[in-house]
Amino acid sequence: MLHITFIHFLLQILLIFLLLVHLKLILCLLYESLRFAWQALKSNLTRTTLSLLGVTVGIFAIVAVFTIVDSLEKSIRESLSSIGEDVFYVQKWPWGFGGEYQWWKYFQWPSPSNAEYKFLYDNLDKASAVAVMDFKGNVTLKNGSNSIESLVQGVSYEFADISEVPLENGRYFMQQETMNARNVAIIGADIADALFPYQEAEGKVFKLAGYKFTVIGVQERKGESLVDFGGNPDKKCIITYGSFAKLFQSGRPDPDIVVKGFPDDKGLVQVEAEVIGLMRTKRGLKPRDDNNFSINRPEAAAQAVSGVFAVLTLAGWVIGSFSILVGGFGIANIMFVSVKERTNLIGIQKSLGAKNYSILAQFLFEAIMLSLVGGVVGILLVYGLTFMSLGSLQIILTPGNVILGLGVSSIIGVLSGIIPAMLAARMDPVIAIRAK
Repeated sequence: MLHITFIHFLLQILLIFLLLVHLKLILCLLYESLRFAWQALKSNLTRTTLSLLGVTVGIFAIVAVFTIVDSLEKSIRESLSSIGEDVFYVQKWPWGFGGEYQWWKYFQWPSPSNAEYKFLYDNLDKASAVAVMDFKGNVTLKNGSNSIESLVQGVSYEFADISEVPLENGRYFMQQETMNARNVAIIGADIADALFPYQEAEGKVFKLAGYKFTVIGVQERKGESLVDFGGNPDKKCIITYGSFAKLFQSGRPDPDIVVKGFPDDKGLVQVEAEVIGLMRTKRGLKPRDDNNFSINRPEAAAQAVSGVFAVLTLAGWVIGSFSILVGGFGIANIMFVSVKERTNLIGIQKSLGAKNYSILAQFLFEAIMLSLVGGVVGILLVYGLTFMSLGSLQIILTPGNVILGLGVSSIIGVLSGIIPAMLAARMDPVIAIRAK
């Protein structure tokens, strides 16, 4: 038993030794490849730079498009998350272009009503929360000589269960305030700065549409975003739905009913079916009648935007591919010239015992190194974009996109260098040494 254990120990030592030997050979090969690639760069800097320019432009185009698309998607998804998760809207008009029917069909549909909201609130079992809300844009808020244009949003008490309302100061509405339509408001940070400069806004009074409202809370400052679903909270004034209805719904009200499902209801299938059934019952629709209301999901808007991003990504690949193709031919040209210039050296190496795979790997690594130089420069140019000010869009170069750029560069290096490397590896050492 001790003899077998000793043999296993020797085998492990031998395996480690062989691995170290192979690692040393690989490191030596990498060093030689880097040295030859550097010599190729130095020997004819202008030619090599122009050849690598195609790879640089191609990698820059691909990585830049992916980086901008990822940044746009991140901004939009953050905006969507602010209006709540696992929610959908019961509205008159569908989101997006077109729809199942022609526009005049939707025009004939009735708008959702507060009575329908109360009916859903009283009868829904599959929903975790139901709220009603409405918007009015370009409303002037005043405090003495100070004024600001604002988006006013009227909400029911359950709105806080649907969407986050992060407060820097103050509190959310009490249920009694929403039931009695009290004139209280939660204002954004920009509104607080405009109406009540250099002082606390909580507890102060301002005028909205000629009526006095008391500030009970100030939302946390969010800052500018590329897309703000539901409006920028910094410039938004939230009041109770009852107060909103008295001020702005004297004509034809068109509120939104928001329904939030439970997390275990995948795809909100159960709650959506229940809402459709209750809305059809409330509106007295017959079994053969079509629905005369729309169920809109925030993720549908995200999918529509993703379609646009897919087109931009494809365009980036197409533009980048042409540039990379030109760069690949440039690297192949450099490698053919390098093989021609080092024919004598190849013959000497093979006469001294160098294997074909060693010569092949040497030139292949050299091509990959040259391609990686162009790719790294392209990635650095994209990284420079992250320091540019593009308004509310924050560009972030992710590790995934860096790996993508390096991976594409490596593939181009392999494809560009494989044929010259094979020609070098198959050379006859005697003929190679005699070559002039």
